[in-house]
Amino acid sequence: DMNKQSLLKGATILGIAGIFVKLLGAVFRLPLVNWIGDTGMANYGPAYYIYAFLVIVATSGLPVAISKMVSESISIGNYYQAHKVFKISIGMMIGIGCLFSAILFVFAPQIASLMNNKDAALGMQMIAPALILVPTMAAFRGYFQGMQNMKPTAVSQVTEQLFRVVIGLGLAYVMFFKTIGNSTYDRYARGAAGANFGATAGAFGGLLIIGLIYYLSRKNINKRVDRTESLGSADSKRIVKRILQIAVPITIGAAILPVMNLVDSAIVMNRLTSAAGFSQEIAKSLYGQLSGFVGSLINFPQIVTQAVAVSIVPIIAAAHKRKLKGEIDKNTSMGIRMAVIIGYPCAIGLIVLAKPTLLLLYPKQATSAASAASVLAIMAFGIIFLSIALTLVGILQGIGRQMIPVKNMFIGMIFKIILTWILVSFRSINVNGAAIGTVVAYAVSVVLNLRAVVRYTKVKIKYGLVFVRPMVSALTMGVLVFASYKAVMMLLHKNSIATLISIGIGIVVYGLMILKTKAISAEELSMIPKGEKLAKIAKKIT
Repeated sequence: DMNKQSLLKGATILGIAGIFVKLLGAVFRLPLVNWIGDTGMANYGPAYYIYAFLVIVATSGLPVAISKMVSESISIGNYYQAHKVFKISIGMMIGIGCLFSAILFVFAPQIASLMNNKDAALGMQMIAPALILVPTMAAFRGYFQGMQNMKPTAVSQVTEQLFRVVIGLGLAYVMFFKTIGNSTYDRYARGAAGANFGATAGAFGGLLIIGLIYYLSRKNINKRVDRTESLGSADSKRIVKRILQIAVPITIGAAILPVMNLVDSAIVMNRLTSAAGFSQEIAKSLYGQLSGFVGSLINFPQIVTQAVAVSIVPIIAAAHKRKLKGEIDKNTSMGIRMAVIIGYPCAIGLIVLAKPTLLLLYPKQATSAASAASVLAIMAFGIIFLSIALTLVGILQGIGRQMIPVKNMFIGMIFKIILTWILVSFRSINVNGAAIGTVVAYAVSVVLNLRAVVRYTKVKIKYGLVFVRPMVSALTMGVLVFASYKAVMMLLHKNSIATLISIGIGIVVYGLMILKTKAISAEELSMIPKGEKLAKIAKKIT
């Protein structure tokens, strides 16, 4: 059962790499904040945000388009065409990259003063070369993903982040503490620019390693390419057109979120002060709870569900191309189920332990952490929808309906804007209103996307297996986690210990429940890399 196996395998590899990358990101941020402080971080931010936005524009849609088209070509045995797609896409990526990079490098001073921060210009120039390297790397990733090989992507992600941490931190340290004499920029601007250069160094490292992997597997690739050259290929114009048809809607979809967050911050701040009557100071700290304390926790489960989404596109695309309905069914169900099995316990765990978790993570800011708990509990509820959302989008992209999730996301966002506008203006609800709006937005788009998936793939989803069993497991876990937290608190009165013990108990209980309710079978476990051991344990338990 090759495809189901490759979905589990690919998602596991990318998921582990994703978690590792996130942890390295924390290793990067903590010393940096300690060295260059708020002032330095304020200079680091603008360059990084512009870079992150341009990277989304350059790399969200194109790798999906490449992986989908490569996968379709390979599914009908045409390696020659798959390789042509890759070559054309690399050319497009370098072209787009050079354009963005040149604009950012040349106009950095103007852009920085537009953002009310002249000191950020140096950082923008340091990060500009990354805009050529990152899209090029994305083309390689898309090509390997299309061959349903997720390892090169995982290896390049980890390498990229290692280079970023080591070189970015090293340079930030040197430029902040050591360099003297350059009078144009103060040490805060220089330290931030050093950190910004980390992105360029990272992209260089990631591109280097994935280029090397390609170089080493070139023999095999070329053999197949030459063997299928006689099959011919669509002409370049058609390939470019098709890449853009797939990539543009996905890129628009990916750009909605960052734009939405900007709109969100404007609406929330406005309503808190004008309608709910909070002072500017309090409004700022309330909004900080929403964006600062809660954001990163909610995004964590997304790393793994994102991995499922990336792995599912080429598999569904290949099955769709060959009209293998059974394969589409199996992988659609499997993908949604994986997302649910990951998302539910994260959601329930964070709802039950909202306050303890925040106090564990931010002991120095106990009062704001405690008052952010209600926002976290509401947003945690949204993880249930958020985890499924990414997979559904991946399936729709795989079957060539990439415009549908963009429309549905938009409908969800309209709900969000209206709800946020109304709810935040009540003093008692305040920022919780924005959280409720976000959850409703995700729920709306998930329901609409699920309807579309069922409609276009005619998949028969076993709702009991996919949604109910993991839910029963997660709720059982939630009750026991809550009870154990309360018990340990009564005995030891230490939040950190109680939280960590109850999280540990939660992981064990959920694992057992998933096996007991047969939400995941032993044979499925054995498909994960190194999963045979897990499967043996699972058989013993059940």
